Amino acid sequence: MDPVVLVALGALGALGAAALVLAVGLQRRGVSRVASVGERIAPDAAQALARAASAEERAAAAVRDAGVLVDLVGIGVVRVAEDFTVVTVNETAARLLARRAAGLPGRSVMEAFTDHRLEEIVQTALRTGAAAGELTIRTTDAPTVLVRARRTPAGDAWLVLEDVSELRRLQRIRTEFIDNIAHELRTPLTTVSLLAETLALEADQLPPRTAERIAKIEVETGHLVQMVNELLDLSKIESGSTALVLHDVDLARLANATAERLSLFAERHGVRLLVEAEGAVPRVRGDEERLGQALLNLLHNAVKFSPVGAEVVVRVAASEHEAVVAVVDHGPGIPRDALSRVFERFYKGDRARTRGVGGTGLGLSIARHVVEAHGGRIWVESEEGIGSTFAFALPLTGPDLAATPGA
Repeated sequence: MDPVVLVALGALGALGAAALVLAVGLQRRGVSRVASVGERIAPDAAQALARAASAEERAAAAVRDAGVLVDLVGIGVVRVAEDFTVVTVNETAARLLARRAAGLPGRSVMEAFTDHRLEEIVQTALRTGAAAGELTIRTTDAPTVLVRARRTPAGDAWLVLEDVSELRRLQRIRTEFIDNIAHELRTPLTTVSLLAETLALEADQLPPRTAERIAKIEVETGHLVQMVNELLDLSKIESGSTALVLHDVDLARLANATAERLSLFAERHGVRLLVEAEGAVPRVRGDEERLGQALLNLLHNAVKFSPVGAEVVVRVAASEHEAVVAVVDHGPGIPRDALSRVFERFYKGDRARTRGVGGTGLGLSIARHVVEAHGGRIWVESEEGIGSTFAFALPLTGPDLAATPGA
């Protein structure tokens, strides 16, 4: 029973008993009028006890109903004490972990579930306050279970288990579909692109309107080729099929090389590129090709949305624990309500503001995945009519991940 209820019941019981003793004592001394006080207080105490018992019954019923509801929606719940012993397990959790619920309370987490990964999640939650992980249970069905654990103020931990097998299966189907479509499109698009380039070389021998249409074909084919390549890149990054090849990366040199790669593109848009490195920037541990791809996407967007005659600046600096690369432009800026979505795949913001500006909506999503794969963070600051700053920070100690080390 709740300690507060116990205290209340105890106080009411003591009050009623004291009233009765007082009444009896006074009656023996000839004070008959006080007898009614005990008669009034004792029934009140009895009624309070009855109400408390009724409240306890309602609370217990609510707990039972909540447990039934949690089981019905397919969510597993496990309570683990501070000493790593299992306190309670609902039927869904037992089913997901392929155990019998009745025999689990009182056992240690390792004895109950024989899975060191689950034990590590509990240890982390009890130590830090919260933890999460995804497990594939070693059974015939091999369900994939998402486990979230959180420490309570009392010192124990609650685990919530959710079966995400179907979600992961659908994600694999989506990834495989995109991968297959992209591969099938790449060959014919490459052929069309080469033919358009060949025709463009002979455009001076053709009528002006024909030459203009050939140039349009070349541009649109280039957009399609870019989309296919970015779809393939994003598919590989999200699936984790491409391991990072780690080297010591000089971010200042990488920024200069990336700006050089985009110099012709910037010149065509009438935009000037500048690189500013503040002091001696320590090298970071990372995949130089992937980091270059992330920076290229940020810089390409900045040039694309900048007005003619504007400057785009790449700033490289370092703090005590991380190196920061920022791309600053003076374009139209991004509305405040769109800032949280710019790194989503295929997101393009206000169509009226970006009309006439090509793009796949994948570049920023790829940049986010690359930076996060290196243990870094990426963000954007923008003000409409002033411009935007896209920046990412990488830890100077290098990413803590299982990757293929570079030579």
